[in-house]
Amino acid sequence: MTPHPAFETLNENAKSPVLLICDHASNIVPESVNGGTLGLPDHDMNRHIAYDVGARGVTAHLAELLDAHAVLSRFSRLVIDPNRGEDDPTILMKLYDGSIIPGNRHADAAEKERRLAAFYRPYHNALNRQIDHMIAQGRSPAIVSIHSFTKQLRNRPPRPWHLGVLWDKDDRLVRPFIDYFRNDPDICVGDNEPYSGELQGDTLYFHATSRGLPHILIEVRNDLIDTPEGQKKWADRIAPALWVALESLEKDENNG
Repeated sequence: MTPHPAFETLNENAKSPVLLICDHASNIVPESVNGGTLGLPDHDMNRHIAYDVGARGVTAHLAELLDAHAVLSRFSRLVIDPNRGEDDPTILMKLYDGSIIPGNRHADAAEKERRLAAFYRPYHNALNRQIDHMIAQGRSPAIVSIHSFTKQLRNRPPRPWHLGVLWDKDDRLVRPFIDYFRNDPDICVGDNEPYSGELQGDTLYFHATSRGLPHILIEVRNDLIDTPEGQKKWADRIAPALWVALESLEKDENNG
């Protein structure tokens, strides 16, 4: 059986200092995992529990708009979640937003290790290699992570935000990005909403916070980007705000 690629890259000859990452770009269950199925109906595999709806398309458009290299996962978050630390109990979910995951029900420590080795670690190794490559070229990267979130979890109130910005200790890109939308009455931006970015063990912690690299995680509400047209529209909205944030970062670095 040919090994399933754990990641894909876009715009490999990009020149900008931006590195785009998309942890939950795909809902693919590789053939090596339960014969390519987790036992869920298509309805579940096409919603947020399996991947971040629309995030891949937004990332691809941003790669073009920003002339940025992008690294994207090629496996469902239900196979193994790349945006978790290896010891996080939610890295291999058996129940998610009301749905039991049959293909994970009996996954033991050995199966978890197999999935880590086949998918999780190759994805993170690819991120490390690209960051090292950019630094060696003199392009210390600004890392931009693209995700999406569902408008409403089961039995929870609706979420009002169009965009969420997640961050922990480093707000060099975050503040100018949020400020860009502050006077736009048509866009509601959440500051560490709908989730907190203060999570040690996630992708940005390993690849950005621990390296002292500027970074931002942008969540887009997935009903806004569930079509190709919506993905392009929101990439077109996000890109100018990122340019402003990058210019602010460059100015701060020059003044420092």
